[in-house]
Amino acid sequence: MALLESNMQALKLGEKAKEFTLLGTDDKMHSLNDIAGKDENINLTKPKTTIVMFMCNHCPYVKGINNRINKIREMFTQEELVIVGINSNNAANYPDDSFENMKLFHKKFHVDYYLLDETQEVARAYHATCTPDIFLFDSGLKLVYHGRIDDGYIDESKVKQHDLVNAIRKTISGEKIEFAQKASMGCSIKWKN
Repeated sequence: MALLESNMQALKLGEKAKEFTLLGTDDKMHSLNDIAGKDENINLTKPKTTIVMFMCNHCPYVKGINNRINKIREMFTQEELVIVGINSNNAANYPDDSFENMKLFHKKFHVDYYLLDETQEVARAYHATCTPDIFLFDSGLKLVYHGRIDDGYIDESKVKQHDLVNAIRKTISGEKIEFAQKASMGCSIKWKN
């Protein structure tokens, strides 16, 4: 297990989210525009913030934030926040990350959508590098935060700075995020080639 930092130059702050359509653990296809309420043909309430988080089932860093993501899901309403987990790992070499195991993992990990990026095209479009790799977008799907959930990594008992929660709150209230955005750290995405 190699510890890797997210690529902080992946998307620039203010840049629009890259659109995608992926298969979810509910066996339905989901596009980012549908999830974030941007499709004018679908009557959805637009969330004020959207998290796109590259994750997987087996990574100890993802498992380490499971409880914290579940708490964040409980802190904010669906109108304030939607959480999209994307698994881009090569399941052929990492069977714990298979689609069937994603369905089981999703029952414990309270992301709103858990999607399979089988071709890894979405991870490449976002320049995602590690799990977890967290991107926070505003209601216009512009990047406002890319970084760690907090300073605890695997150990929740060591958390002193709640970076992601603070970024969500500031974005919801229309404030600019002025604190330093620090890279998330985790296992590398398991690429096919």
